[in-house]
Amino acid sequence: MIQIQDLTKIFRDKKRGERAVVDHISLEVRDGEIFGLLGPNGAGKTTTLRMLATLLKPTSGRATVDGHEVTTAPAEVRRNIGFLSGDMGLYHRLTPREILRFFGRLNGLSEERLRARTAEILALLHMEEFADTKVDVLSTGMRQRAALARTLLHDPRVLILDEPTSGLDVPASRVIEEFILQAKRAGKCILYSTHVMEEAEFLCDRIAVINEGRIRITGTMSELKAATGRERLREIFLDLLDNKFAAAAAS
Repeated sequence: MIQIQDLTKIFRDKKRGERAVVDHISLEVRDGEIFGLLGPNGAGKTTTLRMLATLLKPTSGRATVDGHEVTTAPAEVRRNIGFLSGDMGLYHRLTPREILRFFGRLNGLSEERLRARTAEILALLHMEEFADTKVDVLSTGMRQRAALARTLLHDPRVLILDEPTSGLDVPASRVIEEFILQAKRAGKCILYSTHVMEEAEFLCDRIAVINEGRIRITGTMSELKAATGRERLREIFLDLLDNKFAAAAAS
């Protein structure tokens, strides 16, 4: 699972001085759970995910991923996570199959395991038809599936997904959503950031809303409705950004 206690990231700027992009947040993501992290642009979502993925060092606080502390055991954290960022990071001159082969070898998969896992992932994400087509001619949805395939290839216990359906049409989004639900059923721990409220309601077991670096509320949809008096996640989200229920939620 993922455990975060008082995690903080301060950026220092010569003009603006110190600014806490992530400000003493605490949360827990359990095995077999999809946990949604929602917030506007600049709220601290991506910075939080990048700290958990060991790409940024926290200023203070503590975070463990699958029992490994992100600052003292970053290599162990990386072995146990699949991290999908907003930047797909694909090599455009390679095909999806070649990308999987490359990253599989980087992750130490045996050739036999790599062949089997590649075939499995390509089938699950419906990628067989374009698996041998260069990335630079693929559609956005195809590229996103290739990026997700690369993220999942080594069968990590923890998935950290930053807007995995961004820019996709409904059919492409649905393929990825179905795969994420399958990962949940397999017992994986999934931290999921999205701007799509309907997607969060459909996928997430629990949701946290972050704004200005702080967690405003955490809970199931039923708990969020009870705390705010709102029925739709979009309304809950907008009211929390206006701080209408922040004090009540914090208490």
